[in-house]
Amino acid sequence: MKAAHFDCFSGISGNMILGALVDLGVGVDELQACLGKLRLKGYRLEARRVERRGISGMYVELVAEADEGGRTLGDVLGLIDQSDLDEDIRQLSRRVFVRLGEAEARVHNVDVDRVRLHELGATDTIVDVVGAVAGLKMLGIERVTCSPLNLGRGMVKCDHGLLPIPAPMTAELLRGVPVRGGDVDGELTTPTGAAIISTLATQFGEMPALRVDRVGYGAGSMDLSRPNLLRVFVGEALEKAEGQIGERVSVLETNIDDMNPEFYDHIMERLFEAGALDVFLTPVQMKKNRPGTLLSVLAPADMADRLLDILLQESTTLGVRVSERERFCLPRFCQTVKTRFGDIRVKVAHRGSLVVKVLPEYEDCKRIARETGVAISQVYGEAQKSWQEANPPGD
Repeated sequence: MKAAHFDCFSGISGNMILGALVDLGVGVDELQACLGKLRLKGYRLEARRVERRGISGMYVELVAEADEGGRTLGDVLGLIDQSDLDEDIRQLSRRVFVRLGEAEARVHNVDVDRVRLHELGATDTIVDVVGAVAGLKMLGIERVTCSPLNLGRGMVKCDHGLLPIPAPMTAELLRGVPVRGGDVDGELTTPTGAAIISTLATQFGEMPALRVDRVGYGAGSMDLSRPNLLRVFVGEALEKAEGQIGERVSVLETNIDDMNPEFYDHIMERLFEAGALDVFLTPVQMKKNRPGTLLSVLAPADMADRLLDILLQESTTLGVRVSERERFCLPRFCQTVKTRFGDIRVKVAHRGSLVVKVLPEYEDCKRIARETGVAISQVYGEAQKSWQEANPPGD
């Protein structure tokens, strides 16, 4: 599994992430072309190599002619949904902005549907978020981990005036994330950086076992007493447990017997948008012989608090059980195969060099089945057959 570890010794921001990805090999023209699918106009990306306290890194700057700014969360999500971006980039970008919207709603005590993102709805924020998601995909990154975040210290000026570091938005976004106070004046972790990394990273802490292939440096704009750089390691995650990858996950469970069953679909959708790995329902028999439902959520360990908030807000439950488990997964990668029905993505799971499962992407197969009238099982079989023909044994 190809993995990336973000080393935030001097903090993290959206343009620092883009700079590190460009330094790792993402082409600026390629990134600009991908971002063009958003149909945002009046800007361009410029990248240049700079030096920060003797260390070289890439600085990516967005040069805008004019900026609409002040978009609502709905405006931004609509912009993403109506774009020509790949579905996985759209969905992951949506998750980042939903987190931003929910954090803004908590800070200002307003309904999330009424949230106006102020500077976080500006073109540069949209470009930073979608560019980070797209750049990681271009590099083939399947797993992101991150060091504890350096927050900085002092005050920061924003639309609401002078605020203490971390700003309230940043503090909300970093619930459950390991952080440390900085010994440097200035906002080292920005709301955009916090939103991106807290959504994409599955683990925070020391760098996991990684066979390092490349190291990239993204430069910040401030002149600090230390190198103002975000360092990103990219390489192959070292496997354990006989070809399996282990990680800590949180399991949230609650028994419900008094809720309108129509609400489960909405709750599950919100949980998945917020980063849940899986959500499932199990029928149970509860006290007083009432039939009930066990609602279970599987999530990255650092996202438990965020998902707990959704369960307590959206369901009728009065309490949720939370536990940590060790999960072992087969390493996997995504590949697109050509079939007589069109291109279909498949997930390929392996143990070492041995492929053990080839699983066609459900959404692709469902779309083709609807468009062609062919049974979805036939589309699945065609995708698996095409993959096997393109990857004969011994290759």
